[in-house]
Amino acid sequence: MSEIKVPAMGESITEGTVSRWMVKEGDTVNQGDVLLELETDKVNIEISAEESGVLEKIIRQEGETVEIGETIGTLSAGSGGGSGAPASEPAAAEEKKAATPAPEAPTPPAPVAAAPESSESGKTASPSARKLARERGIELDQVQSKDPIGRVYQDDVKSHSNQAPAPAAPPATKAPSAPSAPAAGSSTYTKPVERQRMSRRRATIAKRLVEAQQTAAMLTTFNEVDMTAIMDVRKRRKDKFKEKHEINLGFMSFFTKAVVGALKKFPTINAEIDGEDVVLKKYYDIGIAVSAKEGLVVPVVRDADRLGFAEIEKSIADLASKARSNTLALSDLQGGTFTITNGGTFGSLLSTPILNTPQVGILGMHKIQLRPVAIDAERMENRPMMYIALSYDHRIIDGSEAVRFLVTVKELLEDPESLLIEG
Repeated sequence: MSEIKVPAMGESITEGTVSRWMVKEGDTVNQGDVLLELETDKVNIEISAEESGVLEKIIRQEGETVEIGETIGTLSAGSGGGSGAPASEPAAAEEKKAATPAPEAPTPPAPVAAAPESSESGKTASPSARKLARERGIELDQVQSKDPIGRVYQDDVKSHSNQAPAPAAPPATKAPSAPSAPAAGSSTYTKPVERQRMSRRRATIAKRLVEAQQTAAMLTTFNEVDMTAIMDVRKRRKDKFKEKHEINLGFMSFFTKAVVGALKKFPTINAEIDGEDVVLKKYYDIGIAVSAKEGLVVPVVRDADRLGFAEIEKSIADLASKARSNTLALSDLQGGTFTITNGGTFGSLLSTPILNTPQVGILGMHKIQLRPVAIDAERMENRPMMYIALSYDHRIIDGSEAVRFLVTVKELLEDPESLLIEG
């Protein structure tokens, strides 16, 4: 019998959540088959079988938190004719023989790595235990826990359910909770709600955004860019560009080039704070915020200063595709010296982006919109304009420096040919 353990997933990740098991107890699996999906703060990871055999026991259920190196299941070697009956019975019998006391079932899994949550009643329980208790109409306060510190697990709920007679009272109290319509003449009724568990990644995003606002002295400065010249270049060059490079010429390559050019003039914005030191980074790894199903992720375009327009476009397209198919690797997300986020793809006209700590600067792009612009004292023209925003950490970046950085970005974008020289 071999143990299925949580593998190491990078130095910044110490735990994860069991997202879903792909196989059931008693199923026969081959070496390399995916057993389960583990959700971490940054990416989802598939855990595969290291040998062929039968999945004997699932120790950690879906929704439970696990740590690196923790045993989450067991696999018996060989092809054990996977019928529906779990292969854990012989192991349970052996365990029963070896142990002095003979409890009716194996004790619940050791809670060293679990992160049970408190129920509404105040009793601490694992997510799977709370779910089972809700399904069976069991109050967690009534469940006897075998855990030394009183935490309730799924096995405890099952034992309670088997021992206790079918309760008549709970259904009676629960019956009126979902009326199809309010009673005549009544002004109060239960309104429908749906409660969803926050994904681990969404919870991490929420935590980091709050931390950024609490730790950084964050300010935002704004400007606007006349996109006429860039749109003209794209219109004239897009067909030849695609024919030569097999990728569309988008706006992101222009903005990435402009940001790199501005960062070279204002190196403090390409830095981070380490205690009382300022770490100035002499390389330009630009994070590109991408909206994926599980939430916003920021994969990194490495050494953007050394890449041409086509290489930047291909790199961004590849990272965006990985983000949407949930196949980003940790190496795709780690590092980054500055971030660009484009709310304009969703129609945002103006916003204040939040820092992607420990970075000290982030540029926000927005929707391109025709607006009347004064060309000189005599003329007005409708021009494709975009508001841009720079959020920065005022602890090391002065307001004048931030404003001049954004003006540099604006000037480079409004004169696209200069990007070839600045790059």
